[in-house]
Amino acid sequence: MPLDRSRLARDILESLFQRWRRPVVGKGAPGVAAVPADAPLIDRAAALLEERSQSSGVHLAAGILADYAACDDAGRHAFLRALATRFAPDPQAIRAALDAHDADPGPARLSAVTRAAEAPRQEVLRRLNQAPAGTAALVAMRADLLRHLPQDPMLAPLEDDLVHLLRSWFNRGFLVLRRIDWSSPADLLERIIRYEAVHSIATWDDLRARLLPADRRCYGFFHPALGDEPLIFVEVALCAQVPDSIGALLGQDRAVLDPQAARVAVFYSISNCQAGLAGISFGQFLIKQVVEDLGAEFPGLESYVTLSPIPGFARWLRDAAAKGDAAAGQALAQGAPDAGWAGDDPRRHALMRLGARYLLAERDGRGRLRDPVARFHVGNGARVERLCWLADTSPRGMKQSLGLMVNYLYDLASVEANHNAYARHRVVNASGAMHALLAPERHTHAKLVLPAA
Repeated sequence: MPLDRSRLARDILESLFQRWRRPVVGKGAPGVAAVPADAPLIDRAAALLEERSQSSGVHLAAGILADYAACDDAGRHAFLRALATRFAPDPQAIRAALDAHDADPGPARLSAVTRAAEAPRQEVLRRLNQAPAGTAALVAMRADLLRHLPQDPMLAPLEDDLVHLLRSWFNRGFLVLRRIDWSSPADLLERIIRYEAVHSIATWDDLRARLLPADRRCYGFFHPALGDEPLIFVEVALCAQVPDSIGALLGQDRAVLDPQAARVAVFYSISNCQAGLAGISFGQFLIKQVVEDLGAEFPGLESYVTLSPIPGFARWLRDAAAKGDAAAGQALAQGAPDAGWAGDDPRRHALMRLGARYLLAERDGRGRLRDPVARFHVGNGARVERLCWLADTSPRGMKQSLGLMVNYLYDLASVEANHNAYARHRVVNASGAMHALLAPERHTHAKLVLPAA
């Protein structure tokens, strides 16, 4: 979608959302006085469920959300717990609807079963969403819920309902792609600095180096109900070849490439911005849309790759060593890798093999790849292309992955097939070079020699 059309669509959607949520002004707000303003939040939520006046409902919802935001953490937890338990479906109503369907099956009876099985709290949430800024408030509410959920499983039904609704409200049809550049509003640029989750932005000069040069791009998905709050954004470098070091991409003294001469688009940072939207995927749509836009703007682009962190590698290595894995234990005993480990160094070869094993072979209890970034890109249809030695020597990069990074390749001709292979059968498409790292050791020098005590 060209960017001018994107802005037009965004403006139209934002206008529609604002008009939809605008309270009706008239003779007053009949029904609001039916519940005292200082009544417990959960009682006001019950009144909201019974309210028949749209105007009154909007006012009541706005008050509930404002007072919820003013609560301390314990107060918010109590409201979430009450919302989860007080507005559960009625088992007797479900049973009656099922009996009626069994006695006289048909579409109408089946619809009645569906209505009976829907928790009333879903309607409470839908009505809260009608308040001004209601969507943003519910996203923040889910962030609270996710913090409490591990210690309070009673919140699980509410989590299911919120996820169901948020996936509907944040479906692809409502998402608007916008380019973020140095001329974007200052408050949006401040959010980019704050939300950057992969390679931190320390100063405004750092941000300028990522947004201003002609060979750099940044795109984000936005939702009309959230205004200039990005949902997710991706930073892109236009390069002559596939990079193997993040330092070369982010160096402020690098030579700027004429973007028309670029042959490779590199996605080097993807950041989710809203904690309350965790698990609601936007990344696959974002990458595919950005690939289309970049391809239209720069016909000379031949490859779309990432330069991605491997955030779980060092932790997995420690866990494997603790469980008696000899190769992991030997790798850790060698200490942190450095530039002195040449290409034929057995220590380097062993660590690269472990990196390939972690990315391709190690799975969780559900058969998924262990590394969250690998799950994201492979799940989107990318191929695991190349493991990059000492690609991120920052303190964070060394701590998380011992400096290793990985290139994932987005080959548009095979993205769909790769996605289906992983989604259906947990099969990972990887390059020959990656498979070679996993092959049985054939080099006499590969046996590690532990340093003397």
